[in-house]
Amino acid sequence: MRIAVTGGGTGGHVFPALAVGELLASRGHEVFYVGSDGIEARLVPGRLPFYRIPAGKLDRTALRPGELLRAARGLFAALALARRLQPQAVLATGGYAAFPFALAARMLGAKLFLHEQNARFGLTNRLLLPLAREVFLNLPVPGARGQVVGMPIEERRYPKEEARSRLGLDPGRTTLLVMGGSQGARVFNERLPGLLAPFLREVQVIHAAGRGRLAEVAAPGEGYHVVEFVEGPLAWSAADLAITRAGAMTLAEAAFHRVPLLLVPYPYAAGDHQRANARRYAEAGAARVVEEAAIEKVAGVLRGMLGAEVREQMARALAPFDPAGSALKIARVLEEEG
Repeated sequence: MRIAVTGGGTGGHVFPALAVGELLASRGHEVFYVGSDGIEARLVPGRLPFYRIPAGKLDRTALRPGELLRAARGLFAALALARRLQPQAVLATGGYAAFPFALAARMLGAKLFLHEQNARFGLTNRLLLPLAREVFLNLPVPGARGQVVGMPIEERRYPKEEARSRLGLDPGRTTLLVMGGSQGARVFNERLPGLLAPFLREVQVIHAAGRGRLAEVAAPGEGYHVVEFVEGPLAWSAADLAITRAGAMTLAEAAFHRVPLLLVPYPYAAGDHQRANARRYAEAGAARVVEEAAIEKVAGVLRGMLGAEVREQMARALAPFDPAGSALKIARVLEEEG
């Protein structure tokens, strides 16, 4: 079967599409990825055949003629590409980059499947929802049709000591992961080193600053390791606890690796979905939440998470969110219905 996967703009859209796409390719299907010039243009080539089309960013707050023009160009390019490649099924994972090709392929008769990562539907998926044959959800969304399958991720773990050694860390020390999402987070880079300095006798820190953002981070002392980017499975395998944003991919990876979370949701996320995500995990006892505007409270909350018993309780609370098998569930439905 010829299958297209599409989605982009952030790692939370790209990685689930890649996980399902690579699994389908391994099962003998012809799979290709359609995206724009976002993070997908760097992550996908070399893993799946990649086709780039222009995509105007959908803005909820302002009419932007330039983006509307890009969107129109993107739709025409998507129609031409869909006619040439003739996918039988399309899996769209959201982000403005997914919209033109998902719409174009559906117009030409392909069956459309959606995956929504967050506790609230993103704009692209809301627009595509009436056209979808099946909807897959990472988390239950009140009132939404679809089946909860979890978040497709790269299901790979390393032994903890091996992961730490490969990252240049002390294999025997409690390890705190700091990660601001696929693009990094300036507030993490500028504020957290100072807030975490008093903890360096108790934990070692690996802080992923984001590509091109190393200069924003001043390590406060020995045991505070700053890197630009770290491979997800390696970072999570090394970690005992983590301070992160509340994007869906981050939360799913933490659940898979059973790493307790201190969440600082990005306050300007589309539809405020990061706060909704964080609330789900906090209500289950799997995370603690600090608002960005009160980031100085991180130190006090982290202090209460360091005890082994607390971390064990939080790790157990992550179990219901474990996304293991999510990609396979989606792949099987596409094979049966596509």
